[in-house]
Order: sequence, then C-alpha cells, then structure tokens
Amino acid sequence: MALPLPPRLLLSRRRLLRGLLAAAAASALPGALARSAEPLTRTLPGTGVALPRVGLGSWITFNVGDDPLLLEACTAVMAAFFAAGGRLIDSSPMYGTSQATIGHALKQLQAVERVYAADKVWTSSRDAGPEQIEASRQAWGVPRFDLLQVHNLRGWEGHLETLQAMKATGEVHHLGITTSHGRRHDEVEHILRRVSLDSVQLTYNIVDREAERRLLPLARERGIGLIANRPFQRKRLIRRLAGKPLPPWAAEIGAETWAQFILKFIISHPAITCAIPATTQVEHVRENLAAAREPLPDEALRRRMADHVRGL
Repeated sequence: MALPLPPRLLLSRRRLLRGLLAAAAASALPGALARSAEPLTRTLPGTGVALPRVGLGSWITFNVGDDPLLLEACTAVMAAFFAAGGRLIDSSPMYGTSQATIGHALKQLQAVERVYAADKVWTSSRDAGPEQIEASRQAWGVPRFDLLQVHNLRGWEGHLETLQAMKATGEVHHLGITTSHGRRHDEVEHILRRVSLDSVQLTYNIVDREAERRLLPLARERGIGLIANRPFQRKRLIRRLAGKPLPPWAAEIGAETWAQFILKFIISHPAITCAIPATTQVEHVRENLAAAREPLPDEALRRRMADHVRGL
C-alpha cells in the first residue's frame, strides 16, 4: 500500500488549480489527445524501444488524494503530455497517491496503450516485493509495467532477482535501478559492472554533473539506458535563474526558457535516454516536451552552457 507523503509535501489545491484553469478544462478530454509535432527520441539500448527524450515524473506533483478537482488538473497535465508526444511516465509506491492519480488519468484519457509505464519496487523485504508491484500495477490500471526499477537500491539484490524472473516470464519488459541526489554512486557503479540491466535512473542536470565522471560513460559502454531525475533540482535551479536573461546564443538551440535550456543540456548527452521533470502545469509540460526537438547543442556548446550557468 502506498505511504502518504508528509503534510508539508502535499500539493496545495490552489497551486494545482492554477494549472487546471490555465489549461482550459476542455483540453483535458480524450479528444484533445491529437498529436502535435513529435519530440526527438532515443532508443533504450538493447530493447529497440524508442522513447521521447523528455518524460514525466510524478514525485509530489501527483500526490493529490481523491480530490476530484486536483485529479482533473493532473489529468489535464497528462493529456497535454500525450498530445505533445510524451510516453514515459515514472512513479513509485513511495509517492503517496501518485500511482492512483496516474491510473485515474489513464482511464479518463483512454491512454493505457500510449504510456510507457515506469514504476518501482520500494520495500526492504524481498518477499513483500511481488505484492507491492501488483498493488502498483492495479493502481495504474495497466496490464504490465514496461519498466520496473529498484527504488534507491533498497533491497536491490533480492528485488533484482524477482524482476529478472518477471522479465523472463513477460510480466515486465525492462528492469533497472534508481538513485537520486547524487547518492550511492559507488554502489551503482558496482551494480552496473556486475548485473545485466536495461536502465539506471539517477540525478543529472546542468549543475549536478558528478555522474559524468564514471556512471554515464559506464552505462553507455554497457549498453544501459539512463533516465535523468531532478532535472530542475525540484525547481530550485529554475528559481535561482529566474529574472536572469537567457544568453542571446540560446536561440541557436531553440531554447526560449531556462527550463528548455536545462533540458536541452541534459538530453543532448549521448548517454541519456530521457529526462523526467515533474510538473503541475499544462503550459510547463508543453514547454518541457518542446525542448526535445532540434536543434540540440554539440559538445562545445554544452560546455559553454554549463560554464554560463556556473557563472550566474
């Protein structure tokens, strides 16, 4: 059963309703799912599955309980995400009611076939893993998960054995591990060198770049996909840059906002499969998906981008 988040992390009704009003509720209905220009994709190594380079996270933002207006707002966000060509949505039993919120929206939007469903197992008990995974699957309302990950390496050895057995029987398509906040990179490296994985999720953005030293090159060498979490440092990075003008040369890569500038930096790294920003705002999810379009920066421009942000 999903554990509720602390009250201080629950999303306020007022904050999320701003996104709903801005969206114009009619645009959240299934008829609004017609595709806009398709985002750039990258193939998850070894799978043949091409994923848009920007996905959707659900940490905090989708933990809205059973409030009907907040559920409608999250449904609007997911409608905009699919309409912009998005596929990968990431959640966890740690994220309060986020899984049930996703399930509600998928049902309302009739979008089960569109989603690449990425979830996690998050329990210290190996024996409790299968029951938790099944509860998560029912919350989403999907026939199976596309990607199951061991959340923050909790009980990873036992859970990976469970996930490997599920993959062998077709109960899950892909498996991986996650970490965040730049933690436990030595252990992640150890696992990547020992275990066959499809994906690893870690923190990577224009200022949190420690993973570039070992983990990104190693994952690329081993043919393992990489999902970048916390691209905006839970908005701290966006707030830090707010009010500062974009450099004029940002137009060279089509970046119109700091969010797009940051996302283009992340997804242009050759090892990164996709980034998963979370949002409560329809306009933000559209802005994020628009970052996954040409042009993207080359290595020289990536260095210039990082240097510029470092100097602000």
